[in-house]
Amino acid sequence: MTAKDFLSQAYRIDQRINSKLEQVQSLRDLATKATATFSDVPPSGTRNVHRMEDVICKMMDIEVEINGEISGLLDLKLEIKTSIQSVTDVEMQTILEMRYLCYEKWENIASALHLDLRWIYRLHDRALKQINITRH
Repeated sequence: MTAKDFLSQAYRIDQRINSKLEQVQSLRDLATKATATFSDVPPSGTRNVHRMEDVICKMMDIEVEINGEISGLLDLKLEIKTSIQSVTDVEMQTILEMRYLCYEKWENIASALHLDLRWIYRLHDRALKQINITRH
């Protein structure tokens, strides 16, 4: 894996974390709806409390699994941040952070740093050569 590929994972990680958080919220909403439905007195017959407990247990298991995945994604994002900090030049670190952690466009980075776009590209290339990919 190249340094650029490694750093580019941060954007997808954020997308996946947001997706996982939406899944957790959806499960919580479903659990709330389910408990509200089962808390009303049924029109006839008896309630199947064990079935409801099973549904809630499954949802909790899925939520725990999702939270574990989020934790793993956050660990990977921390590895990316640590790799960026391994670059010795602060200006190059800033370019990498703006590009790979803040997802800025090249033009915005050049404007914010008051540098020529071509110079930003050169500094970026130099910074990529200094990246240490530390996979645990």
